[in-house]
Amino acid sequence: MAQNTNIIFILADDLGYGDVSAYGSSEINTPNIDALASSGIKFNRAYANSTVCSPSRASILFGDYPDRLGVPGVIRDMPNNSWGNLRDDLTSLPGLFKSQGFATALVGKWHLGYESPDTPNERGFDFFHGFLGDMMDDYYTYERGGVNWMRKNDQIVEPTGHATDVFTGWATNYIAEQAESEQPFFLFLAYNAPHSPIQPPEEYLNIVEKKYPRLSLKRKKLIALIQHMDDGVGRIVKALKTHDLYENTIIVFASDNGGALQYGASNQPFNGGKGDMLEGGIRVPCTLTWPSNLQEGEYDQPMLLMDWYRLLPSLVDGQIKSTTELFDTLQKEEHERMIWIRREGHRFGGLAYYSISDGRYKLVQNSPFEPFLLYDLQNDGKETLPLEKPDIYKSLLKTLTKHIQTSGSIPWQ
Repeated sequence: MAQNTNIIFILADDLGYGDVSAYGSSEINTPNIDALASSGIKFNRAYANSTVCSPSRASILFGDYPDRLGVPGVIRDMPNNSWGNLRDDLTSLPGLFKSQGFATALVGKWHLGYESPDTPNERGFDFFHGFLGDMMDDYYTYERGGVNWMRKNDQIVEPTGHATDVFTGWATNYIAEQAESEQPFFLFLAYNAPHSPIQPPEEYLNIVEKKYPRLSLKRKKLIALIQHMDDGVGRIVKALKTHDLYENTIIVFASDNGGALQYGASNQPFNGGKGDMLEGGIRVPCTLTWPSNLQEGEYDQPMLLMDWYRLLPSLVDGQIKSTTELFDTLQKEEHERMIWIRREGHRFGGLAYYSISDGRYKLVQNSPFEPFLLYDLQNDGKETLPLEKPDIYKSLLKTLTKHIQTSGSIPWQ
């Protein structure tokens, strides 16, 4: 194993496919995320494993469908409205790297448990400097329901400044510290941005207001929050270059699910958004950069964010040595079926809803109270024309039913 290979996984929260300029946005300027896309690999059909936070994050960090991990829905510090509990017998992605001699760290949002045994330090991270909760009610006070969930390992901390800047600063500090060590590191940097509340720094909002005076204030605020996060990504890359780590650091950038339409997000060219099983709710921007080893390219076939659980160790171990080998490996992943789930309280009463796709055809259900609709993604990427193809419908539904039966044996309550 190449001991000088480091990994940074940067995860945005509710960043829409259409809210990154590398993915076609003409309103948002994200030069630092764009640079990752142009200098590495841009995934055009990357899918989150769920349309909301906790299930998607569980799949990234534990490498399976969320309902098989015990996280079919959002984990909250509310016993009557929490819809997941990580299985105790799982090995996390940082746990895999830790066993291979890596230092492991989470900076930013966790959202997979509030207490033992489901804290970051008990789930594979040597170091945790971030936020345990689901969202912040304020980007400057960091509280959720009057509770400060900011931690340094198991200690409550009270930083100052915008949460995006705080997390970026903690991450750059960690990079600087690890640069003095011969030990490779895995850093999972999980921003809260651009999740609600849409609360950008005033100076960023002023810039957007001058450039796009005709946009709604709601849209301007979201653009400013995203561009502020993009600057944070730029600071991470700069820190790597400053410490001569950039060339041999694997950098993944992704979003945990689609953008929230009610806050002005764009998931263009797709319909739907966060909470929906339409493409806009689950297709996400995703890039991979490793300057010393991988050439630039674009991958147009489906991949799921849970694939990183297998791909990243294979890259570091040298099993995947080139962009071509990476693409070949992805094509061998078992994506003859891709399944999405969300279980939720609120208006859904604790019921689950699903989607399943074979890459071309897709069954979609946007609530547990509506029937499945079948779409042909190849010819109808916006999912506007439901099909009547009974054989395909039945085949996909049969596969989904088997998955539900199997995952139903996983306890999470």
